[in-house]
Amino acid sequence: MTKRRIHFIGGGQMAEAIIRACIAKGTLSAEQISVSDINEARLQLLNTKYGVNTEGRQEQVLPRAELIVVAVRPQDDLAALGHLVQQFASPSAAIVSIVAGVTIEKLGSYFGAERPIIRVIPNTLTDTGYGYSGVALNAFAARDQVEDFLLGFGKVQYLEESLIDIFTGFGVAGPNYIYYFIESLADAGVLAGLPREQAWKVALENMLGAVAMLQQTGMHPRQLLDINNSPGGVGIHGLYELNNSDFAAGLQRSVLAAVKRTTELGVKE
Repeated sequence: MTKRRIHFIGGGQMAEAIIRACIAKGTLSAEQISVSDINEARLQLLNTKYGVNTEGRQEQVLPRAELIVVAVRPQDDLAALGHLVQQFASPSAAIVSIVAGVTIEKLGSYFGAERPIIRVIPNTLTDTGYGYSGVALNAFAARDQVEDFLLGFGKVQYLEESLIDIFTGFGVAGPNYIYYFIESLADAGVLAGLPREQAWKVALENMLGAVAMLQQTGMHPRQLLDINNSPGGVGIHGLYELNNSDFAAGLQRSVLAAVKRTTELGVKE
């Protein structure tokens, strides 16, 4: 376990999910983590629930932090936060930003252009150990500065920053599409006549099993579809109706809409 001190500026839901996962996995201890937030109720919750330090003032905790996780909204005053960091933090302290849509260049203008800056888009599957976080580094940051921290709440894909917004709308928003599909599939079973609990179990098992088949066989989904669907059979009739529903194009439009919104979040309205 690393003994570095990590300070979170912002204690919202995503910051809490990261803290919870890292402590549960044992990659961080509560004593290594400090959090600041304008919401006193959030600070009290985080302190009570996880034992992290929420009492220190910025000028007290920033000088000791080796990683500073910026976990605020894109529309918050990043310039003011940057002034605090540049005033009190060590020049070698790395910035880990999980702020959607805000580029490394913009972050550098706030927190220091020659400071290590790591832009992270964390996956919402933090508690499971699944899901990739998308990560882009500036020229002053190295993977070993941050990788042990990032692996505490999932897996990592390092990307060119130009791909971060795409990764957000596709990969990080990805569980939303899966949740919606499973809900719809279970509803279809109920519509056809199965009891809700049975339909739900079958939908989940089919999802898990299908993923396992893809991973174990290394086959393309189309190959497995060809194996599973006999001429004129039950499965191909179902797929015919699914194709007529514009399912694939609708899903693709959803991803493109999410990518577009991610880009918009980086521009203050």
